[in-house]
Amino acid sequence: MMTMSANAQEVSSTSTFTAAWWNVENLFDTRDDPKTNDDEFTPEGEKHWTRHRLIKKLHGIYKTLLMMDLPDVVGLAEVENKYVLRELCQSTPLAKAHYRYVHYDSPDRRGIDVALIYRADRFTVTNSRPVRVSDSTEGFFTRDILMVEGVTAEGDSLCLLVNHWPSKKGGEEADVRRLAIARRVRSLMLELKEKHPTAAVVAIGDMNTTADEQAIAEGMGFGDDSVSVDGIRNLIYRLPNGMGSHKYQGEWRYIDQVFLLADEPWQVKKLKLIQFAHLVTDDIGHTGSRPMRTFQGPRYEGGLSDHLPLLLILKHPRE
Repeated sequence: MMTMSANAQEVSSTSTFTAAWWNVENLFDTRDDPKTNDDEFTPEGEKHWTRHRLIKKLHGIYKTLLMMDLPDVVGLAEVENKYVLRELCQSTPLAKAHYRYVHYDSPDRRGIDVALIYRADRFTVTNSRPVRVSDSTEGFFTRDILMVEGVTAEGDSLCLLVNHWPSKKGGEEADVRRLAIARRVRSLMLELKEKHPTAAVVAIGDMNTTADEQAIAEGMGFGDDSVSVDGIRNLIYRLPNGMGSHKYQGEWRYIDQVFLLADEPWQVKKLKLIQFAHLVTDDIGHTGSRPMRTFQGPRYEGGLSDHLPLLLILKHPRE
């Protein structure tokens, strides 16, 4: 049975709006899509991805969101299609919280996209569209940016940009791609703020880069500061040093980011890195813990993701 804690009731009150971000690592269905490279995520494929494993992962995501007090909106990365989103929102107890989803297929060759799920009683989507950042003439295909405009239950405008930038596997070329996408995100945030002057504009995502690297420092206009010349804030600086949303070769890093463009009286109440016990495991070969993945290489580990979620709590301007 889905119950809500006293803390959940406080976070879900009309005084706050909560936005979460999570790269859920290869949330595939079990069917082979001939248009994408998803063969390994089938019962007969290398990963032996079965209905049982999919359902276990979906319920693990539900459990985590419940423990996060059922955020009003949740940006997701590495979801394959509408089917897995429908299963998450309608075939788990999230249905009781009125979750809906926004999703568009992107040209990513593996078939993984970004998406937004949201509580329809807390947020109304007024407009959405994918923003293409691939370049077919150069054979470059990646995830679109998902742009969502909406209104909170209290009548305040709020816009979201959901991101999953290219990984570092492409070396210098990938760096150039991320820089270009960062500039596009910055431009979109300013366009949305001009269109909705009283709105909070939030860009969330797995940027595959840290705040001090070129894409964010230069592309988003931060330099070595947490606030750009345009007034965009990088909220990741609010999180503690020595941790991160992702761990690579024993080093924690914040490659998941949250950018905010909002005037007073919108206020940031808190940004939290979510580190529930079921999300981590011992880091054999290094020190401390690491995210408990669904797959560690070809081996099924049974966890939920190689990333930890982030939770942003905003204070409504009408309080």
